[in-house]
Amino acid sequence: MNNSLTIHHTPDPYADTRIPDPHQDTFSKTVLGFWMYLMTDCILFAALFTTYAVLHNNTFGGPSSRDLFSLSTSFIETMILLFSSVTCGFGMLSALRNQKYRVVAWFAVAFLLGASFIAMELHEFTHMVQEGNSWTKSAFLSSFFTLVGTHGLHVSVGLLWMTVVMIQVYLCGITVVTFRRIALFSMFWHFLDLVWIFIFTFVYLMGVI
Repeated sequence: MNNSLTIHHTPDPYADTRIPDPHQDTFSKTVLGFWMYLMTDCILFAALFTTYAVLHNNTFGGPSSRDLFSLSTSFIETMILLFSSVTCGFGMLSALRNQKYRVVAWFAVAFLLGASFIAMELHEFTHMVQEGNSWTKSAFLSSFFTLVGTHGLHVSVGLLWMTVVMIQVYLCGITVVTFRRIALFSMFWHFLDLVWIFIFTFVYLMGVI
């Protein structure tokens, strides 16, 4: 007589999902490492904000922030970057639902908005330089161009990163690797949006009022 007990395993309907468990070791370590990178970027921008706070009144007889800054232009830039961050969030939600075409579509919109932001920022810089107000004019302008330009450089790198992610998602779909890259990029893009809110408030808004 066979008294052995046979156990029948019910197949897990989610076992074949390609969305990674956020608590798995590789994913968690990668996210932790990227958070550490963002903290170093926080230190970088904190140093640039502090430098600007010290030097923003050192105009060397040149124009001040009230003479140079356009609050309406900077507000439009802020709205563009905010909407870009929102569309990036929609792309992340689409990735969670394994909807690769929606991810690409939302990221494409975020890319266009981010590129528009960079175009407006470059136009602002070019206009200031053409009027003789370059970063060599005064300590105020040196700190301004360094702070805002560093943020713009980060956004430009983010646009390149976003392009690579869109291509990978389109070709490979939502896999463990592409989902991780989408998640990391989303963190980076939202971080840049947060930094710009501080720039808009501390540099443009307080500089005009």
